[in-house]
Amino acid sequence: MTSALQKDAPDGAFPFDNSYARLPPNFFVRQAPSQAAEPRLIKLNEELAAELRLDVELLKRDGEAIFSGNLLPDGADPLAMAYAGHQFGGFVPLLGDGRAILLGEVIDRNGKRRDIQLKGAGQTPFSRRGDGRAALGPVLREYIVSEAMYALGVPATRALAAVTTGQPVYREEVLPGAVFTRVAASHIRVGTFQFFAARGDAEAIKALADYVIERHYPELKDAENPYLALYREVCERQAALIARWLHVGFIHGVMNTDNMTISGETIDFGPCAFMDSYDPATVFSSIDHQGRYAYANQPGIGQWNLARLGETLLPLFDADQEKALELANEVIKLYGERFQAHWLSGMRRKIGVVSEEDGDLELIQSLLALMQAGQADFTLAFRRLSALAGNDAAEAAFTASFREPEACGEWLGRWRERLSRDPQSPAGRAEAMRKVNPAFIPRNHRIEQAILAATEDGDFSLFEALLTVLAKPYDDQPALAAYMEPPQPDERVLQTFCGT
Repeated sequence: MTSALQKDAPDGAFPFDNSYARLPPNFFVRQAPSQAAEPRLIKLNEELAAELRLDVELLKRDGEAIFSGNLLPDGADPLAMAYAGHQFGGFVPLLGDGRAILLGEVIDRNGKRRDIQLKGAGQTPFSRRGDGRAALGPVLREYIVSEAMYALGVPATRALAAVTTGQPVYREEVLPGAVFTRVAASHIRVGTFQFFAARGDAEAIKALADYVIERHYPELKDAENPYLALYREVCERQAALIARWLHVGFIHGVMNTDNMTISGETIDFGPCAFMDSYDPATVFSSIDHQGRYAYANQPGIGQWNLARLGETLLPLFDADQEKALELANEVIKLYGERFQAHWLSGMRRKIGVVSEEDGDLELIQSLLALMQAGQADFTLAFRRLSALAGNDAAEAAFTASFREPEACGEWLGRWRERLSRDPQSPAGRAEAMRKVNPAFIPRNHRIEQAILAATEDGDFSLFEALLTVLAKPYDDQPALAAYMEPPQPDERVLQTFCGT
């Protein structure tokens, strides 16, 4: 069924149907990409291109020109979106797409509307003295991590293509330039609502909320209070998303309100990282000096960000400000309960139980405390626990994950007692656990190795190999078992950086 947003979109190289460009002009600035000197296509995600109903053969031929911004496909309506945001708790009333340009939207083979955006394609009116360009390293990082998140089953933006520009970018050192093509359900953020709220533009807030409901949550149009229902649904999706981050050891690194999508997708993979040894205080981002966005802080920061969204929507909830605030507080309180439910449900699956008992939370917390004290690798320990669920002979491998293997005995006894009251068979349990406990994650040292080879030697073989193994994170892949291993002490990556 055709959406109210949708006009007839012809099949072609890019079957564009650009609904955001039909919003009022204060929502964006039209901006063509800058030209790249000598673009070269590094990677085309052919499977995703086909899903988006794009002409794959044409992209193989002209992709370097299209994805560098040198050639605009028919129907493109390039623009930079306006938004604001809280960055590390401080409000910035004007941010916007400073190095990203939305080419347009397509309707994919499943009838879903998807944005196609170039990152690093030159200056926009929101660049704030920046060059609008991206370096190759951050482009490769975002490609790797976004596709890994997709394979892990975590809602996230996708990577369609990466190109080098043939031009240097100047940061602390001279780096090769590149452009990343990102696909998203949309690029509407909490900060988009904040942009209009900061200007007292109630009409624009309502128009944006109506657009979001039509695009992402059409089932809410007939709700008794559609805007409150929208707020509740956005909170629910974020609660589920952040729980999934914690389940796979992901640390976003820069959870500013301009990096929280209304659609519920993970967006922006600059200083993000996956934990090696479990520690809830883990921080990788070079700019997160106070640990605001540490692994264990992410649920609370999500709630804080969503409270800022609620503030922008208060006039739509109820004409009575006090009543509107009461309604918003009920929803934001519910977020905490929903996050805990999603997190606990996922953690039950990670330790191999499907039934629910009151002691499950304590059992899980005891394991995490044991992992922290024993400096156990988060991913590897849970993967080995999956093997142990189906084969007692795997106990030595599991306990070897800990600095003091003998410390695991008491917990393992309680775990086995708990499993005895769960209805699954050992084989069925082990199989189910392997589907939620990945063998492979985009480990920081592997990403850095791939980036170093590409930027210094022009060698993209490590990048390609990493994409191959991460496409099947829950499979054993014995020939690639080395990619499961945590870094050696001299391979550890202690900091990650913003870049794209």
